[in-house]
Amino acid sequence: MSKDNNPRRVAENEARAKLRMLRTSPQKLNLVAALIRGKKVEKALTDLTFSKKRISDDVKKCLQSAIANAENNHNLDVDELVVAEAYCGKNLIMKRGRPRARGRFGKIVKPFSEITIVVRQVEEQSNG
Repeated sequence: MSKDNNPRRVAENEARAKLRMLRTSPQKLNLVAALIRGKKVEKALTDLTFSKKRISDDVKKCLQSAIANAENNHNLDVDELVVAEAYCGKNLIMKRGRPRARGRFGKIVKPFSEITIVVRQVEEQSNG
């Protein structure tokens, strides 16, 4: 008497990966996510490799994880994968501060965020 399998949270031709506790604001992370949205995974990996943004290495690691999930867990073809969704959200916010003039307190917020990447297998259109 084993438990039933969990239903898949994504479609049959999709795989996803999520990376939590990234030490950057969601607004900055969304700029990198917008860079790869809708592109083929090979082009997206190239763009992330040569991006000047500091957080792009972590986003690249998440994209590689999504590709590996698609290949190993869902038996999808890596050459036909496209970044279907790339979205980010807020996570923990560390609150720090500094003493300022006249007894005041300068608030410093150190935000964390998370990113979710969904890759989808699409069949290429034949020109003929």
